[in-house]
Amino acid sequence: METALSVLKSSITIMIPIFFASAGGLFPALAGTLNIALEGLLLAGAFSSLTVFYFTGNAIVSIFCAIFASLLLSALLSLGIKLRSNIFICGLAINLFSGGICIILSDKIFSTKGVVAAAAGTDLLIWYIILGLLLLLISWLVIYRTPFGYRLRACDKNKKALISLGINPVKYQITAILISGFFCGIGGSFLSLNIGAFVPGMSAGKGWIALAVIFLGIKKPFGILIASFIFALAESFSNYAQGFWNIPADFILAIPFVCSLVVMVLVSFVKKG
Repeated sequence: METALSVLKSSITIMIPIFFASAGGLFPALAGTLNIALEGLLLAGAFSSLTVFYFTGNAIVSIFCAIFASLLLSALLSLGIKLRSNIFICGLAINLFSGGICIILSDKIFSTKGVVAAAAGTDLLIWYIILGLLLLLISWLVIYRTPFGYRLRACDKNKKALISLGINPVKYQITAILISGFFCGIGGSFLSLNIGAFVPGMSAGKGWIALAVIFLGIKKPFGILIASFIFALAESFSNYAQGFWNIPADFILAIPFVCSLVVMVLVSFVKKG
């Protein structure tokens, strides 16, 4: 029973940054412009929140600074959309830039390119859960119950109809990118504040996983919540399984990805049916 509770708590901890990144990435996906810079946005949020927490000790201020940093990179990415650049190349550039600038700033501020420790991890798990559920409900209402949501989805499904009504789809796509930055800032802050330290590359592919979660959750807010938990549960189980199963670790670590693949296949069959 104790092991099961430990796995559950670990799953929720793993799920939170993935969920926030995928919830934010849902908006650009619905607008027809996939944001592949989620990884870099998470990392920027993690570094900026830890840096502010190091000097202030205030978690709330740290979270707001993480949001601000992530929004800055999102604005830079949205500039690429406005200039009609290739969104995938721009997203990759943001990911590379974020990883590099965090190390440079860490060297300048803390005189280290490695781990930066601020203090003991702050116990904010329950508050992140409440905030995540609240933002999930708000996202659902915005997407399906407001004119903004209708027009946002029309950017992907029927862009010509929007243009014929005198509505610029690019503005909605840029707004969607900024929304994804807002969510990623919160998710990134949890990565560092939860352990009280920043580690280079600590996003560890969670932004890329979030992209898969968006499609695994069939581009639905509550579907994303379920998909995030499924992946996090599989990853948590694989972490615990390494101490019990006498098989190569590579096979165990592949469990979350195999599980995601199986679920995606099942979802495809259900949708086809």
